[in-house]
Amino acid sequence: MRQVVLDTETTGLSWEKGNRVVEIGCVELMQRRKTGRTFQRYLNPERDMELGAQEVTGLTREFLSDKSKFGEVVDEFLDFIRGAELIIHNANFDIGFLNYELSLVGPHLGRMDEHASVLDTLAMARERFPGQRNSLDALCKRLDVNNRHRTLHGALLDAELLSEVYLSMTAGQGDLGLSNNETPAQRANIVVGSLDQVVNKVLLATSEEQALHLARLAKIDKKSGGHLQWQ
Repeated sequence: MRQVVLDTETTGLSWEKGNRVVEIGCVELMQRRKTGRTFQRYLNPERDMELGAQEVTGLTREFLSDKSKFGEVVDEFLDFIRGAELIIHNANFDIGFLNYELSLVGPHLGRMDEHASVLDTLAMARERFPGQRNSLDALCKRLDVNNRHRTLHGALLDAELLSEVYLSMTAGQGDLGLSNNETPAQRANIVVGSLDQVVNKVLLATSEEQALHLARLAKIDKKSGGHLQWQ
């Protein structure tokens, strides 16, 4: 499965008031692993940054004045995300801005949901941690994701952090740890041949692995309300 973790920085909080995207950052995941492919562009918004946005991002109109306009990079951006599942924190904000940018270029580009599906990690976090702060910084702290180098908001940096947060929140879901070139038998250290030649290598769990396993079972039991029955 191909996923793209995405973040944007903008001139302000509302595209309805004419605010624009000034940075797009994307990180590609394949089968829940980073591929090393990223997409990052600063954009010329052709307008001033609002004071709050400038303080948060450190970006200024002067710095952005010689950068590409959205319409000049839109084809490259859509090629990067096309067909992927976009992982976005507070997706309505970023998708609203990107839909606005697409509309300014022309109706032939359609909307974001015509190019990729969207998964909102803020909604995931609120479901998993109800009643708690679920900003990206709060989740980094809660899930032990190192964000000490994040002194300013940056789209690519935030996408990198969000990828770690997402992988931590969804650990154990659909990842069997099999490489594309290994069969399950090879992964389990089984020699494949005739029945007389088959040798199973028994790997005993360490005490740490046993503790993690028990903790996992306890979480599952708690989620079920204590009514889970193990067969």
